Amino acid sequence: MEKTTKPFNFLVKIFLGGIAVLIAEFFLSGIHIDTVMTGFLLAAVIILINITLKPLLILLTFPITVLTLGLFLLVINALMIMLADRIIPGFEVDGFWWAILFAIVVSLINSLFGNDLNLTK
Repeated sequence: MEKTTKPFNFLVKIFLGGIAVLIAEFFLSGIHIDTVMTGFLLAAVIILINITLKPLLILLTFPITVLTLGLFLLVINALMIMLADRIIPGFEVDGFWWAILFAIVVSLINSLFGNDLNLTK
């Protein structure tokens, strides 16, 4: 039973993440997503980045994160968004501060949905 729910959970996370990304793009003028499909692709890529690269970056920047009382995690999230900007055609971020704001808004929307775009749970 466990094996069949994991792929379903992954698809639900992509779906909810895609909706969150599209809602955030609607409210933020510095974020541009061409199509709805690009929004869902962006959610999938963010999930994959959060699984692979983000834990390594958190580990490498742990001293800075402690010194800033965790605020450096916003920088890491913004860098992940900017990486997705480079990977996905049809998704564009106007700058670093827009990436930080986008990361914050998407996180807030995902918390309202009960979705965290992280599959490590």
